[in-house]
Amino acid sequence: MFAIITGYFLAIFGALLLAGGIWLALLGGTLAYVGLGAGWLISGVLLILRRRAALGVYALLLILTLIWALFEVGLDRWALLPRYALFSLFGLWLLMPWIDRALHPAPESLRAHGWFGARGALAVTVCLALVLGLVSLGKDPFGIAGSLPATANAEMPDASSAPDADWTAYGGNGYGQRYSSLKQITASNVHELKLAWTYHTGEKKTAPHDPTESTSEDTPLKIGDTLYLCTTHDRIVALNAATGKKLWEYDPHIKYGHDNQHLTCRGLGYHSATVPTPVTPAVLAANAPVQPATSTAPASASSSAAAPVTAQCAQRLVLATIDARLVEVDAKTGKPCMGFGHDGEVNLLTNMGKVKPGYYMETSPPTVTRKLVVVGASINDNNSVDNPSGVIRAFDIETGALAWHWDMGKPDPNAPLKPGETYTPNTPPAWPPLSVDEHLGMVYVPLGNVSPDQLDIRRSPAAEKYGSAIVALSLADGHVVWYFQAVHHDHWDRDNPAQPTLVDLTIDGATEPALVQPTKQGDVYVLNRRTGKPILPVTNIRTPTEGGAPGDRYSPVQPESSLSFMPRPLTGADMWGASPFDQLWCRIRFKKATYEGPYTPLSTHPAIAYPGQLGVFDWGGVAIDPVRQVMIATPVHMAYLFQLKPRPNPTANVVTKGKQEHFNENYGAPYAAILKPFLSPLGPPCQQPPWGAIAGVDLRDGKITWMHRNGNTRDRGKVPIPFEMGVPGFGGPLITAGGVVFYSGTIDGTFRAYDETTGQQLWQAGLPAGGQATPMTYSVDGRQYVVVMAGGHGSAGTRLGDSVAAYSLPAAH
Repeated sequence: MFAIITGYFLAIFGALLLAGGIWLALLGGTLAYVGLGAGWLISGVLLILRRRAALGVYALLLILTLIWALFEVGLDRWALLPRYALFSLFGLWLLMPWIDRALHPAPESLRAHGWFGARGALAVTVCLALVLGLVSLGKDPFGIAGSLPATANAEMPDASSAPDADWTAYGGNGYGQRYSSLKQITASNVHELKLAWTYHTGEKKTAPHDPTESTSEDTPLKIGDTLYLCTTHDRIVALNAATGKKLWEYDPHIKYGHDNQHLTCRGLGYHSATVPTPVTPAVLAANAPVQPATSTAPASASSSAAAPVTAQCAQRLVLATIDARLVEVDAKTGKPCMGFGHDGEVNLLTNMGKVKPGYYMETSPPTVTRKLVVVGASINDNNSVDNPSGVIRAFDIETGALAWHWDMGKPDPNAPLKPGETYTPNTPPAWPPLSVDEHLGMVYVPLGNVSPDQLDIRRSPAAEKYGSAIVALSLADGHVVWYFQAVHHDHWDRDNPAQPTLVDLTIDGATEPALVQPTKQGDVYVLNRRTGKPILPVTNIRTPTEGGAPGDRYSPVQPESSLSFMPRPLTGADMWGASPFDQLWCRIRFKKATYEGPYTPLSTHPAIAYPGQLGVFDWGGVAIDPVRQVMIATPVHMAYLFQLKPRPNPTANVVTKGKQEHFNENYGAPYAAILKPFLSPLGPPCQQPPWGAIAGVDLRDGKITWMHRNGNTRDRGKVPIPFEMGVPGFGGPLITAGGVVFYSGTIDGTFRAYDETTGQQLWQAGLPAGGQATPMTYSVDGRQYVVVMAGGHGSAGTRLGDSVAAYSLPAAH
């Protein structure tokens, strides 16, 4: 009975594989699944007939499957398993006695030899399959396992002096390096790290009326003996840095305007009137007194005169809220700085014209200089063709008076607005944090794309010029010093997603002031931050232009950096799944879709976007060690499916019927967009792992020195087995002078430490929720702490929570 039932299963599965294999072959794919399906079908029929030959046929099928799998993907265990694991399990089942006893006896000449017949051949083949799985266990898919240089500079460059005991800006400093000169924690003792304290924000569950998206992405600040953080609801909380006990809290009582609005706060800005900034002519010009009585000043700031700094708000925290306010509070007490704007607030919707509720929000920390606070903004992306302006604005740090603006849509982008005039709508925004070099007198702006990303509609010459570009603005008056466009005529939402990181590099014996910009497509541009000229080579590559939506055009060339984590183009052999069946489905879907590489035109026909919308890099960016002049990166490789859907009218829901959120509806445009991860029917990605990695780069020559898969599947799927496959991550890494790299962003809820030189994992700890934030470090009372926000991430699907976790070495250290 078991043999007959098994035979029917094999026959049915074989028929399905055979039919799918024929379909794939007709699409131009491999013929292998035709053979696999035929072999299963024949084996199944023989089992139904209770013929011992079924075992021999199956043994031959399994050995041919192993040969084919090795030919396609080599000794990569995770790529091999979908091709032969299920076949091997069926082979093992066929060796069971209850199958063997049900089959017709072997010919007399083979009975005495038992295992030397068909059953023996199958047993040997199954053993080979098991051995193959063990041999491929430690296969490194990248094959990059070198060592970073031990040191490059004897001393830290003055302009990029890293935080010591404190962490005073989102990226540690205005340069955004995510580096600390602290070295109590080293590669040799990091394995001793223990949880020192945990603080709970109380925002584990959002209220019923909250927006759909909630993400805990905050990197706290530390000044003196106090740690400052912001929560998903934009509350500012001050903690004792040694114990994690709450000192005070400020609640701005944010207002929700739209279901698409993000509950996100990546961090705070900080200003101290007692900390001098090195003075150069550029700094003097950039920090000249602000005249608030111009027509461009926000209404809330027009009545505020410049006032001398008093004891109140000598140290201030600056919060940019998701409901478009700029808030300042006293860092000592948490009370509003009443001299700033109107009772401590500036309305960022002033002069923005008519803005739909929730369409303009601040999710990244403002950039603070000696006298200014500079902000970009996030818009409600791909919801409508009517979007707010992406204007960049600088306000006086003490009064909130508008110092300057850069409105790219105006003939004179820095000219004061006339009475009743508004900023130009629908210009590319800068939603990540900005960086600043006060010595050169410049602020560096990573711009995104004009919405809708996928269509040409309403793209102005200014949007064409500056979309997806890095722009250097003068701190003195906001004029453009230089710009570099990372993607031409962007259709793929390839915003510059991360804060530019600044560092001084030694190239051929000379010092180059550099800017390092990671991108969604995976290119890492290393530019001279004084001039915008590439330090590492950038070339133009030819890209497809035919096949997009009617009326859309595509750039025939795109820039490509010599330092790039862009994944190699996908092939049918890269398709993956939990079994041969969903792997076959993925191969069919791949062949049916349009795919011409990373810049595939988008149309009403399904297309594969790879890299996908998540990008190779996102808001977490990279970390740079300015002493060793090396970079640590955490690239992600995930493919997406893309398809434009015609709209019957400007306001109808096309792709989000029955849902509250309206992402990619593109109201007012001729097309909405379907955009989703390229997943198999059983859930796993259709492309084979690894999907996430950690890498070390020598920035002096742009060489990737080591690169390893990063993260496991502990928190993914129904079975919490920690398969080390390399999973996607959100958030950035942290480097310390102790030679340790910290990263918590992988979607498996794990905090890890790595050797900076080799990338070897040294330590890990499970987090109570997703750690999709960038960690930071500080010292208090002679003890170094490493802190990470572990509150989860809505769109990443990680566990939600409300924890802030601090780790340190035992007190004896």
